[in-house]
Amino acid sequence: MDDVEALTAIVGLLKQLDADTQHRVLQSVRTFLGIEALPSSHERVTHPPQLSHTHDDVVGKFSKDRSLSPKEFMRDKNPASDVERVACLAYFLAHYRDSPHFKTIDISTLNTEAAQPKFSNSSVAVDNAMKQGYLAGATKGNKQISAVGERYVELLPDRESAREALTTFRRKPRQKNARKGKREI
Repeated sequence: MDDVEALTAIVGLLKQLDADTQHRVLQSVRTFLGIEALPSSHERVTHPPQLSHTHDDVVGKFSKDRSLSPKEFMRDKNPASDVERVACLAYFLAHYRDSPHFKTIDISTLNTEAAQPKFSNSSVAVDNAMKQGYLAGATKGNKQISAVGERYVELLPDRESAREALTTFRRKPRQKNARKGKREI
């Protein structure tokens, strides 16, 4: 794909969004890629902007962007189930609140702040998100969003792409090596 095709595709996608969302998406992309804002024409500098090349730098910058409220984030992601909602809330905690490790009560509290419907049983919703691989265990009984969960949430609200990503991320279960017959002593 050349730069004209890429630009056409990007502009076509952004045209479908309102102006505020366009700005937020462009800011997030610039932050995620580590691209500093270019100076205006009267502020031009003689050297190009520096790009950050480490994942930690990008994640650190991205997690400091607190301009998006939990309500806006959930509206943009449009989760369709309790499990998707838990994954989205976990993602928000990790990337927008600098809380990579959390308890179930943190998910419930953020759910209320995001003005989402109450969970009928938040513990069950979190456990189901764990079983589906969106969350992983952390230290001291905490949970954290898994790589699969992060990728899934990043692709929402496009569920088709998100589900497709799950198949590439998830490993096939290992075959158990069952012995038949008598035990050896």
